[in-house]
Amino acid sequence: MWDAIIIGGGAAGFYGAITCANALPRRARVLIVERARRVLQKVKISGGGRCNVTHDCFDPKRMATHYPRGNKALIGPLHRFGVRETVRWFTARGVELKTEADGRMFPTTDDSQTVIDCLQDAADRAGVELWTSAGVEAITPIDEGFELALRDGRTVRTRTVLLATGGTRSTSGASLARSLGHELIPPVPSLFTFHIDDPRIEGLQGLSVDHVEVEVVGEPLANDGPLLVTHWGMSGPAILKLSAWGARELHALDYTFDLQVNWLPGVDCEQRFHKLRADWGKRQVGSRSPFDQLPKRLWERLVDAAEIDPERRWAELSKKKSRALGRHLTRAEFSVTGKSTNKDEFVTCGGVPTDEVDMRTMESRITPGVYFAGELLDIDGVTGGFNFQNAWTTGHLAGQAMAEAAG
Repeated sequence: MWDAIIIGGGAAGFYGAITCANALPRRARVLIVERARRVLQKVKISGGGRCNVTHDCFDPKRMATHYPRGNKALIGPLHRFGVRETVRWFTARGVELKTEADGRMFPTTDDSQTVIDCLQDAADRAGVELWTSAGVEAITPIDEGFELALRDGRTVRTRTVLLATGGTRSTSGASLARSLGHELIPPVPSLFTFHIDDPRIEGLQGLSVDHVEVEVVGEPLANDGPLLVTHWGMSGPAILKLSAWGARELHALDYTFDLQVNWLPGVDCEQRFHKLRADWGKRQVGSRSPFDQLPKRLWERLVDAAEIDPERRWAELSKKKSRALGRHLTRAEFSVTGKSTNKDEFVTCGGVPTDEVDMRTMESRITPGVYFAGELLDIDGVTGGFNFQNAWTTGHLAGQAMAEAAG
């Protein structure tokens, strides 16, 4: 009989297993079972291979505002185990973290393997066992706890079980949760980039603008932040945050909609053009971008889109052409025709409703002895380390509670 079996070898599963094993007053019998051959693969690829461990936001209420789904439910858990506790935990195990200008926190090594090695070493030291290529087909409540039927025909018994299988796009985690009485909120993608085929950005992949405003035309969805032009369209924090907050609405639109981009938030183009006619009157409009935040290559495309001869001098620019250029600079519309995953990372919204879980312990309110952690819950954050913090927070609380139950 195991004290605890954790289904899922990702960040939440590992953290829950380590916490549970370390909290038991005797030698624990804690097992992680993972369907795949390898564990911690999302940790491996996150942050471009650097692993965005958490975010520099130590106030639980403010931290919770970065979660489009589950923000109110997560305030209490973040008070019990939040960013400060996460940083301390990793630092105590030799993983120093650094904070970048946008608040994202990475290991100073800039290598996700540092985080993977830390978690695997902590699990080994705590006596956690790991079985890979071991999918769970069914969970059956028994008098002493639960019996798990594995894909290879084996059965194992445990006092408690933690489901940390990741987003509910994985049918295994979803079906197990349903078999235990939970009504899951249907999953849809979150944190994705936009497919846009438009001559204004064609061939500009890699170009970025530090601060833009974006909104979905006809929907109450808007955001701001850096924007990155990619091979397939647009990405960057402004787009990713918009996709997270609008995950369900954009899914309902079948990812086909018009996106309005303001390349120059806070800039009065009409006033600026009037000044440019006076100060740069003899200069050619297309010779250089008059806005420091706007790269020259993008400026040239927008001038062309406004049907302005790039050799025309500023003093000769008509009011009609000025208005056309102003529209492309502050109200440019782009047709979105689909989505793409962000750098192999995949986040879903949906999952086990938080009102079916005791958020103090992560225990199921429907089937006692079953716990949840990570993305299987209907909690998802915007880009920037928030989804990993959800994994550490809910994994920790589940692990502590499982230890108490099995103790």
